[in-house]
Amino acid sequence: MKRNVVVMFVDFPFWVLHLSTLTSVYARADPPLSSMSAPISSPLYASASATYSPGIEIVSSKHMDPNRKLFIALIAASVVLLGAIILVMGCLWRIYQCKKGVEETIHTSDDIVKGKPPFPSSASAPYVNCSKEKSCVKKCVSLMEYETLESATNNFQETEILGKGGFSCVYKGKLEDNLFVAVKKLQEGVTQDDAIQEFETEVELLSKIQHPNVISLFGYSIRADTRLIVYELMENGSLEDQLHGPSRGSALTWHLRMKIALGIASGLEYLHECCNPPIIHRDLKSSNILLDPNFNAKLSDFGLAVPDGAQNKNDAKLSGTLGYVAPEYLLDGKLTDKSDVYAFGVVLLELLLGRRAMEKVAQGQCQSIVSWAMPELTDRSKLPNIVDSVIRNTMDLKHLYQVAAVAVLCVQPEPSYRPLITDVLHSLIPLVPIELGGTLRASATAQN
Repeated sequence: MKRNVVVMFVDFPFWVLHLSTLTSVYARADPPLSSMSAPISSPLYASASATYSPGIEIVSSKHMDPNRKLFIALIAASVVLLGAIILVMGCLWRIYQCKKGVEETIHTSDDIVKGKPPFPSSASAPYVNCSKEKSCVKKCVSLMEYETLESATNNFQETEILGKGGFSCVYKGKLEDNLFVAVKKLQEGVTQDDAIQEFETEVELLSKIQHPNVISLFGYSIRADTRLIVYELMENGSLEDQLHGPSRGSALTWHLRMKIALGIASGLEYLHECCNPPIIHRDLKSSNILLDPNFNAKLSDFGLAVPDGAQNKNDAKLSGTLGYVAPEYLLDGKLTDKSDVYAFGVVLLELLLGRRAMEKVAQGQCQSIVSWAMPELTDRSKLPNIVDSVIRNTMDLKHLYQVAAVAVLCVQPEPSYRPLITDVLHSLIPLVPIELGGTLRASATAQN
C-alpha cells in the first residue's frame, strides 16, 4: 500500500512541471492582439514577424501586461491545485478499496468458521460456463478447532458415520445455526505418507477451486496425528448409493440421470479447461460423485488429483479404482485429461444400465461394464433391452442412442479417439430439460 502511494507522489511533480511548462509555452505563443508600436529593426525579428498577419505584435515577457501575468499565474495555480486534489482523492479511494477487501476477507473467514457455504448452491442449473480469468482463485479456508468438530459429530459416534474409505471415515456433523456438514477424519495413528499426502493435496486443491459441481470445503483441522476435513453435507449421498444401494436407482428418472451426467461433465470441464494449471481428478467414480437435495452432482475426493502437465505426472504412483482406470494409464502409466473422460464414460454407462463398473461373473473372475456392454451399445435393436429396468421405455429412443454413442466414444481404448469433456458437455445439454439446467423444451420432453 505504501509503495503505491510513494510511486504516485514521485510521479506527481513531473506531471505538474509538464502542465506548467505547457501553460508557459502557450502563453508565449498566443500574444494579445494590439497595434504595432514600433518597427522591428532586427533581421531575426523581421523574418519571424513576416509569418504573422499584419497588426500582430510579438510582445516580450518583460513588457507583458501585469494583469496578463496574474491571469496566467492563477491558471497555473489552479491546475496544480486541481492535480493535487485528484491525487489525494485517488489515494483515499485506493485506501478505501484495500480496507473494503480486508473486511470482505474477514467476513468470508467468519462465515466459514460458522459453517456457512462460501458460495450459493445452484438448485436447477448444473452447467455453469467458466471464466478462465476468474477461475481457481485462492479462497479463505479456516483452520477449525478440533473440539468444535468433536462436539459437532457427538464425539465421532458410529451412528454418525456416512461412509468409510481406505484411510478415513466420514461423519455427519452439526455446527452453529443448525448447519449440517460432512467431516472426514483420517484414521488416528495413520502415518503412511500416501494418506498424509492425499490429505494435504485435497485441502490445497479445494481451497483454490470453486464451482457448483465441485464439493465445497468449509475448513480443516490438525491436532497431533488427527486430521479432519469439513465439507458441505450432501443429503442424497453418493451416486453409487443411489444406483447400487437399497433403492436400486428408483429415485433417479431418465431426466434426473441426464442432469447428473451433465453436472459431472460441467465439473470436469471446470477442472480441465478453467483451472490454471488444469487438474486431472484421477479417481472419478460413482462413489466420489455426491448429490445434493436437488440431485445436483458434485465431484469430491481430490486426494489423488494432480495438475495436468506436472513433470512427475507420468512417474506418479498408479492410483485409481479398477473399472474406472483408463487402459493407457493402467498399462503404461500415461495420465492425461482423457483418463478422466474414460472414467466419465464408465459412470455414464452406470447411469444407463444400472450396473456396477466391475461385477463378479465367477469365482475369482470379474468383468467390467465396458467389456460387457460394448457389443450391445452399438446395436440399436439390443440397446433398449439392456437399459436399467427403472428407466426402460421412459425416454425418447433418439436420446438414448445419443447418450449411448457418447458413452462409447468416452471409453475408447485409444485416448485420441475420446472427445474432450467440453464436447461431451455440449452434446448432453440438449438432452436435459430447461428446468433441470439444459435446453430441452417441454414439448420435446418424453413422459417419464
